[in-house]
Amino acid sequence: MAETTGREARTGLWNGFAAYGIWGLFPLFWPLLEPAGAADILANRMTWSLVAVALMLLVQRRWAWIRPLLAQPRRLALSALAAAVISVNWGVYIWGVNSGHVVETSLGYFINPLVTIAFGVLVLRERLRRAQWVAVGIGAAAVAVLSLAYGRLPWIALTLALSFATYGLLKKKIALGGLESLALESAAMFPFAVAYLVYLAATGQGTLGRTVAGEYGWGHSGLLMLSGLITAVPLMCFGAAAVRVPLTTLGLLQYLAPVFQFLIGVAVFHESMPPARWAGFALVWAALAVLTWDALRRVRAERTTAARRTAVADTVPDPAVAAETAS
Repeated sequence: MAETTGREARTGLWNGFAAYGIWGLFPLFWPLLEPAGAADILANRMTWSLVAVALMLLVQRRWAWIRPLLAQPRRLALSALAAAVISVNWGVYIWGVNSGHVVETSLGYFINPLVTIAFGVLVLRERLRRAQWVAVGIGAAAVAVLSLAYGRLPWIALTLALSFATYGLLKKKIALGGLESLALESAAMFPFAVAYLVYLAATGQGTLGRTVAGEYGWGHSGLLMLSGLITAVPLMCFGAAAVRVPLTTLGLLQYLAPVFQFLIGVAVFHESMPPARWAGFALVWAALAVLTWDALRRVRAERTTAARRTAVADTVPDPAVAAETAS
């Protein structure tokens, strides 16, 4: 039994590494799709994501969730809204990567946990612990420093963080699995994506399937189609990890993606990092360190409390056994 549990935990951990690792390596993929523009890539990604996820659901025979969902218009409306929000997130992310702002896109996912906490206070009326307030304060200072460093608000990072936090909030209310959510969201955006691809083809601006005079070629079209698969695969890995490892472990693994993105931006694309930007990122990392420390401390405290309750329960005699002994 212990061996099975250990094997499941290792499987979950490797799936978590795979999910966040693939997400972290995305900045290496989107430039391969040039000269397609960000909107062209986004439309292809939405279109081929639906194809990929539909095939995965077909293989796994996971269709039972569709009929009950069709009878819940509120969840369908929230799913459509989530699709629109994640489309904004994907579009800005692709544009940011392909326009030389990989480091700033990584910043968006670094500060996303801080924005999520802020949403918890403003939207869900949650009460923050002192360490969380400290982390949010440091994060706000980081945004101010980075605004001075960039000479503008880091709008790419803020848009990514705000849209992904909003998406997370909507997903919490919808309560669907990763593949199911992607299928529903891709289906919601599919008509718009296909209509846009048709418009691009009709006006000669599209790149999918264009091989006239050696333009683009089928290799380029194959990469556009592949964008659907690489969208679905990390979600499958994430789903496998989520049911096998604790949420605290997933919370730590989530930093892998922006770390990889940041390193790619600096080491591969050689984006400028003057001292003021390093200072801003250092503040962000300090805020995340505070959040991580607080989360780990809270988990340890809960485990200690649970262990004490179990010990107390073991020392209290069973009333039925005590009555039988007395008689």
